[in-house]
Amino acid sequence: MNKSDATQVQSASELISKRIAELGDWRGETLSRMRKLIKEADRDVVEEWKWRGVPVWSRNGLICTGETYKSVVKLTFAKGATIPDPSRLFNSSLEGNTRRAIDIHEGEQVDAGAFKALVKAAVAQNGQAAKKR
Repeated sequence: MNKSDATQVQSASELISKRIAELGDWRGETLSRMRKLIKEADRDVVEEWKWRGVPVWSRNGLICTGETYKSVVKLTFAKGATIPDPSRLFNSSLEGNTRRAIDIHEGEQVDAGAFKALVKAAVAQNGQAAKKR
């Protein structure tokens, strides 16, 4: 990683922290909690800021995005359709062949262990794809 990459990653992390603080409600708390779980699942995850303000977590490719809407925090896994989800956390974008998402509404809790397992599976999948390249 060169110096400009490190600066870009730091800036993305700061922007994500700023977004969480600006929300100032359950959505910020939820996004913060999910961010923490993502980082706990993989310490080498990279935080990015893409598409005009979307928090993104990646490692050897996109893991998931964290979008906030008026009534939902949406975590979209780029290759979620191919990730095992025995706890059935995916509850949105189920019709596609690639992505899967978890919509979290106010007051809902996501099973931390099951969520971390999804993140780890996404990282593993990205690692396998990177080896093929």
